[in-house]
Amino acid sequence: MRTALFLAAAALALTAGCSAGNSGTTKNLTERQRDSILAREPLPGASVVGRALNVSDREAARAARMNAQTDSMPR
Repeated sequence: MRTALFLAAAALALTAGCSAGNSGTTKNLTERQRDSILAREPLPGASVVGRALNVSDREAARAARMNAQTDSMPR
């Protein structure tokens, strides 16, 4: 009886451990999205990730403005 109960509990634990859960959702996120989620977590250094994303956004906007200006210049 104990062996059957143990095997049933082990089988239940194995099937619960092998469930899909939410592991598929993280595979669909871009690096930017994962970093954005990380920046909002209460982890040490998470705010640094958020600041780095902000700097990256500002520099990307600056580069886009510079490209727009050079594209409008006569050649």
